[in-house]
Amino acid sequence: MAGEPSASLPAPGRLLVRGVNWLGDAVMTTPALLRLRENFAGARISLLTPAKLADLWQYHPAVDEVIPFAPRESVFAVAGRLRGHQFDLALVLPNSPRSALEVFFAGIRRRVGRARPGRNFFLTQVVPARPEAVKMHKRTASEIRRLIVAPAPAQRFAYSASSHQLHEYLHLAAALGGNPAPLPPQLFVTPGETEAAGKKFGLEPVSGLVLGLNAGAEYGPAKRWPAERFIAAARQVQAQTHCVWLLFGGKNDAALVAQIQSGIGNRAAAINLAGQTTLRELMALLKRCRVLLTNDTGPMHLAAALGTPVVTPFGSTSPELTGPGLPGDPRHHLLQASVSCAPCFLRECPIDFRCMNGIGVERIVQAVLAATGGFEIRT
Repeated sequence: MAGEPSASLPAPGRLLVRGVNWLGDAVMTTPALLRLRENFAGARISLLTPAKLADLWQYHPAVDEVIPFAPRESVFAVAGRLRGHQFDLALVLPNSPRSALEVFFAGIRRRVGRARPGRNFFLTQVVPARPEAVKMHKRTASEIRRLIVAPAPAQRFAYSASSHQLHEYLHLAAALGGNPAPLPPQLFVTPGETEAAGKKFGLEPVSGLVLGLNAGAEYGPAKRWPAERFIAAARQVQAQTHCVWLLFGGKNDAALVAQIQSGIGNRAAAINLAGQTTLRELMALLKRCRVLLTNDTGPMHLAAALGTPVVTPFGSTSPELTGPGLPGDPRHHLLQASVSCAPCFLRECPIDFRCMNGIGVERIVQAVLAATGGFEIRT
C-alpha cells in the first residue's frame, strides 16, 4: 500500500518506533530518533526494542518510553501488548516482515516502513529505497580469488558522502517530515553512573590515562584483528604512556581477553572486564576511556556515541557504510590495508586474511597515541 505521505498528515500524538535488533545498528538509529523528536516535539515517542537493548535508551531525550520484548515472544504477543497504547503512527526501522506484522496486528492505523518483499501489504506507507543506498555485497570465494590478481584501485567500491547506514534511518524519518541532514549518533550516561562503575571495577585510585581495548567481534573472525597484534600494540602504548587498559568483551570473549591480559603482562595495567559489565556499566566505562582500541563491533559504536574517540582496524567491513560516529569525524582513526578484495562482508576469510594482516602494529600504536590528544602520528 502506498498511502498518503505521512509528512502531509496531522502530527501524531503517540508515535511508536519499532527499533532494530543489533547494538551497533541501534546506535546508528539515534540521529533519526533525534530528528523525529525535533519534528514532533509534542508527541510521546515510544520505542519497541529487544529486551537486551532496553537499557541503551535510558536518559535519551528522543525517547519517552521503552517497550521491551523478549527473544521468544511471538508477533501476536507483542502486538497484543501494543494495542493498549493507542498509537497514532508506527515507524518501522528494520526491514524484516516480522517488524511490519507486529504493528499491523497491533491495529496501528498509520504504519510506515521501507519497501521490502513480503511485508509491503502490512504497511500503509511504503518508503522507496534511497538512490544513494549501497547494498553490502558478500563476495564469493571465487570472486575474492579473482580480485586479488587484479589491480586494487579498480576494484574498490565507490561510496558517496551519504552512503553510511545512518542515512537509511534518516531517510525513514524524513518520510514523516523529519530533517534528513545527519547528526552524530548520541547516547547518554550520568556522572553518577561513571563514578559507580569506576568504584565497582577498581578504577577510583586510577588518576592517569585510561584506555579501552575490545578485541572481540560477534559477527565472525574476519572482523577481528589478530590477538597477538592487540597484545603488541597494547604493550607499546602502555610503555609510552603508563596507561591502564580496560579489556572489554562479552562472556564468549573470556578466553580471548584472558589471553590479552596475560600477554600484556602487567595485571595492574590491564583490567579484565569480559562478561562482567551490564550494558549501562559498559557505557559508563567506555565514557571514562580516553580512547577505545576496538574491532568493528557494537562497543565501537557505543564509544563514539558517548564521545570517546575510537581506533579501529577495518578488514571485511566498510567504514564508509558502518563506521563509528558521524562519517568523517576526525577524532576517530579507521585503518585499512590496501587490498582489492576488501570489503568482502564475509564472516571468515577464504584466503590469507590480508585485509587485517596488512594493518601493522605500529600504525595502530601511532593512531592510539594521536587519538589521546597528547601525541602526533609519526610519518
